[in-house]
Amino acid sequence: MTSTLSNTSLPARINQETARYPWRDLLKHFASGTVIEVQHDLDLVAVACLMAEDRASEIQALLHAGKIVRMSDQQAQNWLDLDLEVWTVVVKPWILVQYQPETGVAAGMH
Repeated sequence: MTSTLSNTSLPARINQETARYPWRDLLKHFASGTVIEVQHDLDLVAVACLMAEDRASEIQALLHAGKIVRMSDQQAQNWLDLDLEVWTVVVKPWILVQYQPETGVAAGMH
């Protein structure tokens, strides 16, 4: 018998794995260099799918455009100072994080 999870599409599975976390709780991951910031105008789940599917040319284009970046020390400190909560999803070895300044949360997450 096939499990329900294996019948679920990749975007649906990734969406189910998203979670909101206080930025301060993710600092140890930032310090280890595994945090990737996804700009607020992108769909976090779509970016996670690109990474999970190893779609290198599309990821490279987003990196080149500055739409996904390794978080800077200054940005990490700003988020800490503001005590922000961010949406996260893990695509090993990376932790993707996103903040929506207009709403205070990431759009499209359920």
